[in-house]
Amino acid sequence: QVQLVESGGGLVQPGASLRLNCATSGGDSSSYAMGWFRQAPGKEREFVGAIKSGSNSSHYRDSVEGRFTISRDNAKNMVYLQMNSLKPEDTAVYYCARTSISRIWVTSPKSYDFWGQGTQVTVSS
Repeated sequence: QVQLVESGGGLVQPGASLRLNCATSGGDSSSYAMGWFRQAPGKEREFVGAIKSGSNSSHYRDSVEGRFTISRDNAKNMVYLQMNSLKPEDTAVYYCARTSISRIWVTSPKSYDFWGQGTQVTVSS
């Protein structure tokens, strides 16, 4: 079965960078768009960004545009979320997910079929 495993989270100071990793297995995830979401305590899970399968075209929520970058290495079955200039409001559990919808950008968690277990990112001084 399809499995997604995130790693790379941690505690960093404001302004720092982190790279989150998402290892995929059990299916040809290289053929699917992949998304990153996050969920802070007491809040709903929210879309961070997504990347399409073949073109590496990506799309982001406004609050991370210009600071976060999603990339993928299909040969390694990996998807990455590079986060720069981190802010305290970026603190959350971050999840990667896979969607079968490819022609449009999908930002609703309901449109994603497979999820990882999440990795905690805490931005604090």
